[in-house]
Amino acid sequence: MKFKKWISATAASLLLATSLIGATPAHADEVQTRTIAEESIFDLLVDRFFNGSGTNDYDTNTQDPTKFAGGDFTGLLDKLKFIGEMGYTIVSIGTIFDTEVYDGSMPTSYSTIEEHFGTAEEFQSVVKAYKEKNMSMMVDFPLNNVSPNHEWAKDAAKQNWIASTNNGHIQWDLTNKDVQAALIESATEFVSTYDVGGLRLTNIAGADTAFINDMIKALKSTNKSLYVISNEESDANFDASFSPATAEIYRNIFKNVDQDSSKLMEPFAGEKPTQIMIDSLQTYRFTFDSASENMFPPTRLKMAMGALFMLPGIPVVQYGTEIAMNGEDKPDTHQLYNFKTDEELIDYIKNVQSLRNQSATLRKGDFEVITNDNGLLVFTRKSDEEQWIIMVNNTGKTQRVDLTPDQIGEGKMLNGILQEEKVRINEKNVYPVILDREIVEIYQVKDDEGLNVPYMVALGLVYVVFIGFVIVIIKRGKKRRQQQDAASKNS
Repeated sequence: MKFKKWISATAASLLLATSLIGATPAHADEVQTRTIAEESIFDLLVDRFFNGSGTNDYDTNTQDPTKFAGGDFTGLLDKLKFIGEMGYTIVSIGTIFDTEVYDGSMPTSYSTIEEHFGTAEEFQSVVKAYKEKNMSMMVDFPLNNVSPNHEWAKDAAKQNWIASTNNGHIQWDLTNKDVQAALIESATEFVSTYDVGGLRLTNIAGADTAFINDMIKALKSTNKSLYVISNEESDANFDASFSPATAEIYRNIFKNVDQDSSKLMEPFAGEKPTQIMIDSLQTYRFTFDSASENMFPPTRLKMAMGALFMLPGIPVVQYGTEIAMNGEDKPDTHQLYNFKTDEELIDYIKNVQSLRNQSATLRKGDFEVITNDNGLLVFTRKSDEEQWIIMVNNTGKTQRVDLTPDQIGEGKMLNGILQEEKVRINEKNVYPVILDREIVEIYQVKDDEGLNVPYMVALGLVYVVFIGFVIVIIKRGKKRRQQQDAASKNS
């Protein structure tokens, strides 16, 4: 049984590699010309990810979830390979300015780096290291809701900048031209000092569209390739749209089977690419949702992630989603990252994102829905170079989908990547696809040339390697027994 599992797993890996031969590789020069619609974002909190250095552990307490836990820039360097192998192209690390709270929600400066996270030089090193691996760094810049101890709030000359002090936070008067100028200057100074790939403007309520547009324009004049987004709804000229309703749509569809999926396409109705996600660092985790439905969270997450990375939006995945992190509210939703958990879901994300990153068609190809019926979703991603069929069976039973030559072309076959299934046209002139419940399959549409030679070669190589391994073990065993027999005779 173990041999069969090993053969199957190894052959699957080789099949994935051979399936990508026809896909367009994502070379470094292509990465530089990508649009934000082709990116994927890994959203984390520096303090909660990995503690790489003890030199900055001032008053940390891993037993108190409201306190700093020790995560730092050195930890991000240590885990560069871990994040990179999951295939993300942007790493969003939250607010890194001086702050009184671990998640950056009580900033006291717009210029000084939080000492718990490390030094400015260490941050520069992180940005550079990730960029060398074709990943850019994104940082949050809060326009409002800062600490009463913020350096501006303590400046007697700036007291007219304060509009209110609600819930222990300072709210700036964002209609004040001096405040606007100071915020723009601080933001542009930051992006000109550090070679970040993006800035996410947060706490933008109360800021009028004209002011935000002025800030975006100033930021892009400093760095024309900089992405500027927000985690709130706005009519400003952000590079991507955001809507809390979008996250709710995906949560409600994937938290259980047989859910109403009629709103699935609503986020793609706008002109801008939209951020799509199922999890949140601000509210309860998707795992909490699915567990409340008495469902198995890892299976639910596979369903959601498989669809998320294939749809024409910008996948935003919060740290811990890939290990089914739970929690109803922060700080419980901001747990320390556990790197010793099962990696099945992590491996799944690696495989799906590998396809997306290797294929320009899966990132920006034409998108067309074939079926969207209460959990059964079938759609295509197509370009002049290639075509893919993505099938999501988020229902409680096995489903059959019959595709026609009009939908995928004449003389074609479907090459299943995740489940290793091959589908050819039958005597009824359809391509019959049988999907087990709660499963996602990604099919590459290829010319039907009979046997899959690369796969057969790959499978043959696996058997040859295994048989060779067995022969070596047998020979070593015989030699060892001969040596033991000789030793016995001599004694």
